[in-house]
Amino acid sequence: MTSPYDIDEIFPDDAADAVRLPRRQAGNSPQDLTVTLLADYTLSTRAELPSAAIVALLAEAGVSPAGARTAISRLARRRVLQVRRQGRRSAYRLTPEAADFLAVGGSWIASAATGAEPWDEHWTLIAFSLPQTERAQRQELRNRLRWMGYAPLYDGLWISPHDLTEKARKRFALIAPGALTVFRARHVELGAGLDRNPVQAWDIAAIAREYERFLERWRHVPARIAGGQPAGAEAVRFRTEVMDTFRRLPILDPRLPLRLLPAGWPRQPARDLFVAVYDGLAGTAQEHVRAVAAGVTDGPLTGIRAHTVDDLSAGLPPDSANFGD
Repeated sequence: MTSPYDIDEIFPDDAADAVRLPRRQAGNSPQDLTVTLLADYTLSTRAELPSAAIVALLAEAGVSPAGARTAISRLARRRVLQVRRQGRRSAYRLTPEAADFLAVGGSWIASAATGAEPWDEHWTLIAFSLPQTERAQRQELRNRLRWMGYAPLYDGLWISPHDLTEKARKRFALIAPGALTVFRARHVELGAGLDRNPVQAWDIAAIAREYERFLERWRHVPARIAGGQPAGAEAVRFRTEVMDTFRRLPILDPRLPLRLLPAGWPRQPARDLFVAVYDGLAGTAQEHVRAVAAGVTDGPLTGIRAHTVDDLSAGLPPDSANFGD
């Protein structure tokens, strides 16, 4: 099974030509943390955060001041952040392209495990053939297929239980024109042990282990939240970490039909736990981010606002008063 950390981006690549988010790694890189902080507390408003506040918040997560400044600078060069300078002070906010990009990805992540979708027992099959000399194009196609919920049943044959969307059609037309063929078909069983079940394209046992790790890591946190903990910097750190770990799960388990999966599949319990932690810490974490930002600026601070999972699912419509250039 492909590790979630092998995928170039954990957000959809609709704006790949306009903005380059940091490559995802095992663990939280300074750039990952910076993007998550700005997204978690300014995405709906595109409010600015003073650079000193970003550095201070990253320091609470264990990032050195030099590492924080390097991350901010690199994100600005990637067109993820834009800067406004006043004398020796500077403030950063998400660019419009990055904010759109992250809102789409957040909506997809938050909606990935909501309800049991009907399935017509048809599979989408994508066969492609690209020469070895086109290695970069082959890798790009595989990455996009993986991101869109496909898995390799055989070399050069990728499948998904979901129909091909119009957006996906347009993407494929741009990536590999004339190099792939798409089918929509039912699986014909040859008999026990005689053929490979399409769902075996996914390592179901490995995906279940990822869910169990998530559940074990976070199962005790809702009780702490009910007791008024964690608070301050720890609340921000927990909220960042739970998002960073949960958002990889829908890539590994792209809404596979429940009838194909073992009984008691943990997709919904994992989402419920994610909501309990992420939403449960929203207010506490928001106040800490506001306090840190207020401590390094003289002017009024507006627009630092923690969103909920429901907000993400709805698409986070931007605040018209703040979402300008």
